[in-house]
Amino acid sequence: MSVTVVVGGFYGDEGKGKIVAFHALSQKPAVAVRGGVGPNAGHTVVMDGVTRKTRLIPSAFVCSRTQLCVSAGVLVEPSLFISEVNELGVAGRAYLDSGAGVIEKKHIELDRTDRNLSSRIGTTGTGTGPAMSDRVLRQLKLAGEIAELRPYMADIAGKIHNAIEEGESVLLEGTQGTFLSLYHGSYPYVTSKDVTASSICADAGIGPTCVDHVLVVFKSYVTRVGNGPLANELRQEEVENKGWTERGSVTGRLRRAAPFNIELAKRSVRLNGATMCALTKLDAIFPEASGMREYGKLPRESRAYIEELEEALGVPIVYVGTGSEVKDTVVVPH
Repeated sequence: MSVTVVVGGFYGDEGKGKIVAFHALSQKPAVAVRGGVGPNAGHTVVMDGVTRKTRLIPSAFVCSRTQLCVSAGVLVEPSLFISEVNELGVAGRAYLDSGAGVIEKKHIELDRTDRNLSSRIGTTGTGTGPAMSDRVLRQLKLAGEIAELRPYMADIAGKIHNAIEEGESVLLEGTQGTFLSLYHGSYPYVTSKDVTASSICADAGIGPTCVDHVLVVFKSYVTRVGNGPLANELRQEEVENKGWTERGSVTGRLRRAAPFNIELAKRSVRLNGATMCALTKLDAIFPEASGMREYGKLPRESRAYIEELEEALGVPIVYVGTGSEVKDTVVVPH
């Protein structure tokens, strides 16, 4: 039995979906819970050549025994939630807390027309900021008030605690990245709430003493979508030359990129209370590691890099991604 919280270490886009899916396949949690903001974050899972992108359903959908829950702290767009349930074929094991906030058309319209949000900050335009504002003002509709969502209603905190008491494993999936946190990020170029591990626990309804592991996911380089500072940012030509060109999974916008930032990573480890880390896209730095799934078969230089990074961070790196497929992941022995 264990409770694991997975969060992004930089500005989002670190590959959390892949790591959550891999962890779910290996650990087979009874319950997986989405925390964070809402449908402004997309997680990508590639299995057997099929790419699936989720914006509300936990990436642990790949494990057939896992109950898939959206917590009270998350904002939901009803039609999107229902369409994801149907597209992923998870009806019967997808649940939504009645206390989750509801994004309406007016929130999406305001997000896309407000010059501060759309132009200055560069939000995703999904309505999460305006909806969160209404929640703070205590005037936001909740999921329990929406008729088409009632078949999915459940006490998510209760499900989590019941699983813990029964000796089952629980997986909490955060969204965005540490430095998009409303409190700890590069304000005002941040998302509309805190997204560190502590907040993901609060979203789900469990206290810190329930948590066994905090897994912080880093990519082998840093990317961010939208405006805001990015130390050592590369010109687009340099990004293309390195093969680091990416687009946001929700907006399709080009991701800005920079080399791995060790000082930022160390701060992320502290802010989240990390007990372990994952490193994705090792193959972007060491192409010869592409698709490898055993630590001993990784090139010597890449293993040395992992060990040096682990020592600098002060916590073990347990998973290393070597390709887009979920199973293109190395479990690092300790």
